[in-house]
Amino acid sequence: MTSGIVHATGKGRRWLAGGHPWLYRDDVASVDAEPGDLVAVQDPSGATIGHGLFSARSRIAVRFVNRGSERPDAEFWGRRIQRAVAHRARHGFLDPRGACRVLAGDADGVPGLVVDRYADVLVVQSGTLAADRLRDGLVERIAGALPFAVSCVYERSDAGARKLEGLEERTGPLRGELPAELVVHDDRLEYEVDVVQGHKTGHYLDQRENRAAVAARAGGARVLDAFCYDGLFAIRAALAGAAQVLGIDQSEKALERARRNAERNGVLDRVRFEKADCMQDLRRRAQAGERYGVVVLDPPAFARNRTEVAGAERGYVELNRRGFELVEDGGTLVSASCSFNVRTADFTSWIARAAHLAGVDAWLDELRGAPPDHPVLLTLPESSYLKCVYARVARA
Repeated sequence: MTSGIVHATGKGRRWLAGGHPWLYRDDVASVDAEPGDLVAVQDPSGATIGHGLFSARSRIAVRFVNRGSERPDAEFWGRRIQRAVAHRARHGFLDPRGACRVLAGDADGVPGLVVDRYADVLVVQSGTLAADRLRDGLVERIAGALPFAVSCVYERSDAGARKLEGLEERTGPLRGELPAELVVHDDRLEYEVDVVQGHKTGHYLDQRENRAAVAARAGGARVLDAFCYDGLFAIRAALAGAAQVLGIDQSEKALERARRNAERNGVLDRVRFEKADCMQDLRRRAQAGERYGVVVLDPPAFARNRTEVAGAERGYVELNRRGFELVEDGGTLVSASCSFNVRTADFTSWIARAAHLAGVDAWLDELRGAPPDHPVLLTLPESSYLKCVYARVARA
């Protein structure tokens, strides 16, 4: 990659001194670099703070990859990949029939590049010009570091972040061919993945362990899974012995995949899926007096930026109120938010308000996030985005 120099303002230097790996546009004094360059970031005195990847369009001007004067080279990037793969191996995420996030962008020190694995298929998502340039070499290193052969690499660089960088969407195979049916094994659970048109890179890998936690509470219960997508909260609950399970979602295509997943796992007799607007459907069911032992609320992001937080508050309070109204005495509400802009303390306070409006008592049994293949870099709070509240409910 070509190199350049970005000079930080005094304010920018102080911000970076706190450890955060992003230099924002407002904290740049001057630039001698091209978009996508690997740049040296210098303080007002000319001393090199570190190196990062430069963007000319994004609010984030530089995403740091290291501190100090040593310029990253090919060996440096190789060590980053080895570190990321070794971390997944330590946590048991490299079962060749399973799935995991192999590379988590900035949180793994490789800004802008996400690589998910579904069995022996890699799905790549690039969000910046610099990541586009690094993509091929780093993906080859990942494929070489895995303990099994990769049959296909598919690109899903179609996330909204590319628009902020002035980049076009890029999707399609990079090498090999996708299998006619891509199936992943997760403990007892088997499910199909649509990497071409599915959400994100084809699946919500960050909810894997939360599904297991729901299953642990589902034995003998009636379970409602709202915003169920491909039905895996519902199916995992059925596999754990839930008496009846209902999944609702507004996407018929996702529900078709959910039904196939239920049939694949032998639980179609106890799980049904219905197409509906979840917010309206929950309100209708609550008014009809329906009750469930476990209610799961896993909606799309309500706040994709800070300006949407006020609206997200109203939405989360209303959604969780309806969820609480549907939980039977002694049951559990499981409520998730995937919006970083919704802070944990705010989210739990909104759920508390929802419990009050629903006229129930609720206790926080557990607060969970994403599994370790979605690492949280402590100096990058933005990498801690997923919140999953497990609330015990009493109606008396």
